[in-house]
Amino acid sequence: MPMTNVYTGANGTLTLSTSDNPEGADAKAILDTYELLTVGRVTNVEVCIQTDLEEFHEIGRRHATSLHPGNIHISGKVGRAYINGSLLFLLMGKGAAPNNIAEPYVQPAMNMTIALNDPAVPGNTASLELQGVKFQNWSYSLPEDDFVLEGATFKALAIRVVDRVAPEGGGDAVAQAPAFPGAATA
Repeated sequence: MPMTNVYTGANGTLTLSTSDNPEGADAKAILDTYELLTVGRVTNVEVCIQTDLEEFHEIGRRHATSLHPGNIHISGKVGRAYINGSLLFLLMGKGAAPNNIAEPYVQPAMNMTIALNDPAVPGNTASLELQGVKFQNWSYSLPEDDFVLEGATFKALAIRVVDRVAPEGGGDAVAQAPAFPGAATA
């Protein structure tokens, strides 16, 4: 059954995890302290992927004759209506500690999963898994007549699509991915 239903932000979750390296260890300490595996009160989550496509123009032609793939840039932002020091610590690491810590110190890095669960078909999920995420900027908004919000922008090293589709008639959801020609199968 193809995934054809529409989603709202109420269908989504944002979870964080860590990897086994010094940057991941600092992130794990922060996530454990703030019990922040599933990030709550999230709003306005965006993920943007930009590729540097290079156009090749031949002399005498107005249109490009070929496009060559270039660097891939993954970035995004997260807004949150729950204020504590967790996102700022995830940006600055030990640099946000109340007492001075000698430099250099690592900037925490984590993995981020954005998942949408289909309420009409509970086994269906559309997920993005971002690896090597580091927060780049942090902001705090204290409006007079609106909700207090904090926001963070981020960059990531890699992104994966992990869509799972429940078979008709029930059963466990199965990962759905295209079978690219010449790709090795696992």
